Amino acid sequence: MPHDQIVQPGDLVPAAEMAARNTGRVLNESDEYRRARQALLAEEIELRRHIERVAELRRHLPPGGVVAKNYAFESEMGPVDFASLFGDHQTLVVYSYMYGPQRKRPCPMCTSMMSAWDGEARDVEQRVALAMIARSPIERLWAFKQERGWKALKLYSDVSGDFTRDYVSAEDADIPALNVFTRRDGVIRHFWGDEMGETADPGQDPRGAPDPMPLWTILDLTPEGRGTDWYPSLEYR
Repeated sequence: MPHDQIVQPGDLVPAAEMAARNTGRVLNESDEYRRARQALLAEEIELRRHIERVAELRRHLPPGGVVAKNYAFESEMGPVDFASLFGDHQTLVVYSYMYGPQRKRPCPMCTSMMSAWDGEARDVEQRVALAMIARSPIERLWAFKQERGWKALKLYSDVSGDFTRDYVSAEDADIPALNVFTRRDGVIRHFWGDEMGETADPGQDPRGAPDPMPLWTILDLTPEGRGTDWYPSLEYR
């Protein structure tokens, strides 16, 4: 269950001890499997706790930089400004995806994640606003939304590129970005961004933690893992 309760490490049962309490068994498993699974369970408990600690640190970041410009976008319903993307919320999550004017088709990776998010968007928007921004004209964004069957995602075109240059790439490069903004007492500030560009470990693509793509979370549960020579496609036959 979701919660924002602060838990001190000293208040927690050691992960190995908690794992040892597990009485679950799988049909026909060997003793060797159970020993390895119990050790893995302890690590999974530690991972869950670390994710919680990181989320707590994120929530307690000091105030970020003030957003000095009221950026202009094109929406499916016409022109909008940055402040209006918040709607009735005080927090705004913005995903900048790779579909610049130079692209014939949008990025398959961005598309895969957005397709998953489309199913969660109405749930997310019970608490925060959610906006998908790209540099292509709104007509192209809307057409692909219809092709993909997205129902809930709100798409916006950064026609001028001002927002993209300030919060994604100063060179207006066609790269993705995830940013969170807050509006408190009428002041809009940047809260958090995924600063993962130069942080990839050897043999891995740049990615944050936790990974916002459900696809990878599912594949990480399997013996095949993510693989090294496969990415999502825009269409399958």
